[in-house]
Amino acid sequence: MDLDALAEDWTVWNQTEAKLILAYRPDVFDSENFPAPCLPTIYLTQGKRTRRPGADRTGEGWYVTLYLEPEVDHRADSVPDRDAAVAAAVDLANEFAAGEFDFRAMYQVPRDDYLDELDELTGRA
Repeated sequence: MDLDALAEDWTVWNQTEAKLILAYRPDVFDSENFPAPCLPTIYLTQGKRTRRPGADRTGEGWYVTLYLEPEVDHRADSVPDRDAAVAAAVDLANEFAAGEFDFRAMYQVPRDDYLDELDELTGRA
């Protein structure tokens, strides 16, 4: 699978040989309608991302991680190669855009107003 199958609600934000960043509806998460840090983002990275400066990549595997906020993320799925990682990222993005992804389960303390709006955007309402 390639990026041509990506739901149109998602934008390729950045792409290199070792990284791909997809952003959901950057037209909406513009700091006026929704806070910019809440921009749903999918990171595809070679090596697992860490929060320690200078240690952003560990290992040779490819990881796909969905972030709803800087501290709220869906577990990183590990795949063996970049093509499989792109397919996994596109599948996750399309599931999210179609309202088939339970993003509420990612929150320990739900932000109901924000999540209700996200339900509207993804057709889950």
